Order: sequence, then C-alpha cells, then structure tokens
Amino acid sequence: MDKISKKNQMIKKRIKALVNKFKKYKIDGYVIPKNDEFFSEYSEVDRLKTISNFSGSAGYSVILKNKNYLFVDGRYTIQAQKESAPNFQILNYQKIFNCELFKNLTLGIDPKMFTYEQIKKFFNKHNKVKFIESNLIDQIYKKKYKSNKSFFSLKNKLVGENYKKKTSKIIKFLKKNKSEFLFITAPENVAWLLNIRGWDNPNSPMPNCYLLINNQNKIYLISKKNKASKLIREKKINSSQIIDPKDFKNLIMSLRGKKIIIDNKTCSVFYENILDKKFKILKKEDPIYLLKAVKNKKEIKNMINTHILDGVALTKFIYWIKNKNKKKITEFEAQNKLEYFRKKNKDYLYPSFNTIAGTAENGAIVHYRATKNNTKKINKKDIFLCDSGGQYKYGTTDVTRTICFTKPKKNIMNIFTRVLKGHIAVVNSNLNIHTNGKLIDLKARKFLKEINLDYEHGTGHGVGFFSNVHEGPQAISKFNKIKIREGMILSNEPGYYKKGKFGIRIENLMYVKKYKTKLRFENLTLAPIDKDLINFNLLSNNEKNYLLEYNLNIYSKLSRYLNLNEKKWLASFI
Repeated sequence: MDKISKKNQMIKKRIKALVNKFKKYKIDGYVIPKNDEFFSEYSEVDRLKTISNFSGSAGYSVILKNKNYLFVDGRYTIQAQKESAPNFQILNYQKIFNCELFKNLTLGIDPKMFTYEQIKKFFNKHNKVKFIESNLIDQIYKKKYKSNKSFFSLKNKLVGENYKKKTSKIIKFLKKNKSEFLFITAPENVAWLLNIRGWDNPNSPMPNCYLLINNQNKIYLISKKNKASKLIREKKINSSQIIDPKDFKNLIMSLRGKKIIIDNKTCSVFYENILDKKFKILKKEDPIYLLKAVKNKKEIKNMINTHILDGVALTKFIYWIKNKNKKKITEFEAQNKLEYFRKKNKDYLYPSFNTIAGTAENGAIVHYRATKNNTKKINKKDIFLCDSGGQYKYGTTDVTRTICFTKPKKNIMNIFTRVLKGHIAVVNSNLNIHTNGKLIDLKARKFLKEINLDYEHGTGHGVGFFSNVHEGPQAISKFNKIKIREGMILSNEPGYYKKGKFGIRIENLMYVKKYKTKLRFENLTLAPIDKDLINFNLLSNNEKNYLLEYNLNIYSKLSRYLNLNEKKWLASFI
C-alpha cells in the first residue's frame, strides 16, 4: 500500500470513529473549522487536516452520517482536490452560507471554535446547532502540542510606543462607549497592546491568550501561568493578574460593572455565554485592529531595515536559481535554498508562512506547498512561482516572484507583463483619490480584464509588524472599503493562474507615506522582477521609468551585501 492509500485509509478510520460518537451526543453531523480556539490563521492545532488531510489556511468540513463536505475558497479549490481524501465533496466556500445542501439536521459544534455570527451565517437557517464542549476530533485523535515557552516582551526601541500609552487609548474608547470592560479575544491584539509576543504558533509570533481590560486600566491576562512567567519576572504584569482559562468564569462573576464590549468576529460562543450571565454585551469591532494597522515611525523604520536584509536573501536566491541551475532541482530543494539564504541573517527566526514554490501547473495552485515526498523537478522550459516570507526580530516580510529559465512563450510574457502593469498601477495609486482597497483593486485588474482574464484572490492584504503576515482591517480587494491611512502596510500581488499549466504572481509589500499633503505607497520589498518575462513593448514610458527607479533603488540598497557576480547580474536590470 502506497503512502496516499495509507493516508486515505487513516482518514476513513477517523471519520468512522467520529460518526460513531453521533449517537452518544444525539447529533446528525459535526462541523470542523480550520481555526483553533484563538481563531489563528496558522495554528499548531489543525483539526481540519486531521479529518480531511486538507492543509490550506481556511476552510470548513461538515461530516454527516453518510456524506462528507469540504468547503474552501477560490484560493484552495485545486489544492483541496489534490490533498483531501476521496470521500469528500469539495465545494466553494460560498456554498456554506445559509447552507441548503443539508436540512433539518442537528449539527454538533465546539462552542470555543465558532462565534454566534458564524453560526447564524452558516448553519442556523436550515439546521439546529448543538454545542459540545469536549471537542470530538480531540476525542478520536489525541496529539501532544509542543509549546510551553513563555511569552516575551518587546523593547520600546522596536515598537516605538510603550504599552501604557497604548492602554490609555483603550480607556478613552471604553469611556466614549460608556462601558466598563473590553474583552480582547484576538491574540494579535493582545500582543500589540502589551508589546508582547509568543511561541505558540508556527509562522507567527503570537501569544495564545486573551485580555480583559477595564476603564480604570486594570488588566487580566487569560493564560496558563507558566506562559506568563517571563512577563511576571520582567514586572510587566503581576501574578494576580494572570487568570487560568478554567478560572475565567469565577473572575467574571467577581467583577463589578454593567457593560462589556466584545468583538463578535473573534469572541467565541463559549466566552460570550459566560459574559452574558454577568454583563450587558456591546458588540463592536475591537479598536486595536485599526490602531495597530497604522504603524508608527519606529515600526516603519524597522520594517524598512528588515526588508533590506530579506532583499539580500531573495536577490541571492533569484541569482542562484537563474544562473546556477545546471542540473534539474526540485521545488523542495529550491525553497530550502531560499531558507538557507534567509538563515544567514542572525535576526531571522522562521518563515512567516509555508513557502509556496511551484513550477509549471503547480504554480497555478495559489497556496501550493512542496514537500520532500511531494515535489516536482523544475523544468527550464517552465516558469517557476515562489511566494515566501520571513519573521525577523524586527519585522515581517512577504514577497512573490515568478521566474523563467529560458525564453518564455509570447503569451506567457504578455500575461506576465499585464500582471506587472497592474502591479505598477497599484503602487503608483493616488491615495487622495483612490482612498480604499476596493478602488485600488480595480486598477490592478484593469490590464488583465482587457483580454478577458482575471484572478480569484484579493490584490493585497494588510501585514503586521513582527506579527501576522495577514492583518486586517485594511486590504486591496473587491469589497474592502477601509480608508487607506498613513503608516499602513499592504501587499501588492496581482496574478494569473492557468489551471494545469502555469501560475504568475508579482508581490511586494508597501507602506503608506505622506508627502506634504499627499499620501502615496512606498515599496518595502527589494528584489528584482524577472526582466526576461517582460514584453517591454507593452509597457508605457512611465512604467519603464518606474522599473528603472525600482531597480536602481534595489542596487543602491543591496549591492554592498552581494558578491561580484551577483552585483554584475543585478546591475543588468538597470
């Protein structure tokens, strides 16, 4: 029996074990989300993969007695078809909204994994929901998770603003809304407010914890005490302020006050039910999302420095793969080589997400991942897409480059150039006119749409400072209307994907800078865009000038870190 067959058999056994529990809990089905109880994008705990083998960063599975569904968005359709066990029907994420595929059923749900907003949107219209606090996936598959390392503090010289100044903003918010408490349930927001980070998740330095703060600046960190030991030693917080999750209910019952604010996107049913017994709940977006989206000068400066060092690794990698590839290497070998170049920097910690390194048809899988046992040799006739990023001690990166090794076909060059034109249009946006992501997104797609092409993902997402590589509320997408503000960091990544053939994406990170009265994007990412893929006849003079200036900037910032051959090669872009 091969490895795939063994995996499928294992999934089949787990599903059978799960269904066998339905009678005990009086349910007709069970819902498994991708997220953990902290609603993390990247979590060590991956129950969805446990039950389906799908490894993407977003999705839901619904296991019924005789039917299994896997719901994913447009980014993951191909990946889900390749990865998931054969006994799953794979459907677009939109199909789960007020789902009519199954009706009049009782669906089991872990109340720590869902918000009331999600349940109303997905399941309540045609089915009943039953809350089961003992997670059924954990019952059938016991896995030990590694992280017991303590949270740690960031120095003011890194973050630029001490936590007392930050908490004062929350006090103002509470008083404005005539509320005594804010319950912060997104770990990234706790991390920002207290200037702390952790080791609980792969790819992201988030501390798995919650925070309760009142309008008198009293805080309670909801966490295991061993996780907060360093913070206690640093006198960041005292031990009486550390509340074990199992004691949360007792804490709430002991507090005085009438109103508490929660964010209904991240406050689970489990915690909302506890709070509801004591307080009047106000549901509002956590103000920290917008506060941390606007980076201060110190954060921007550190991100600039991070991208110089990351740019060195990227440039060395691109030179290596284009010029040193005498024998056929695999996707897996390529992504490991990039990691090797990043690791040469002492301040590099780990990838900010799993590297996407796909050649030929694998490049069309938006979130493809090569592994040692599932990889493809890079044929020089094919184009290669590499999307990667790093977590450094003072910043987060995310960049995509599409690379060719021989003269590409004309149609590929033309499509690549149209993607590039959209990319340039985004970074050159007049932010006094194109004030939100929805308006900017139109500019990115314009040149592809002229030849009836498009892509399913958004054009850009917000990025955190030594935090999550995907950060809201800002984004460049068809639906995002959040006003673009000075200090925000966003990605710029239009693309095109031909299923079964190739994928193209060009991604830089940018920050919003103010020039007198005008706002404009400034590139953070420093890495050459493969000129061998560009049809320069399709570029305007302004677009050519942009590329020249961009490449000059790369050379001026990076050349001192490169060897002679790398310098000569990089100079050829000017």
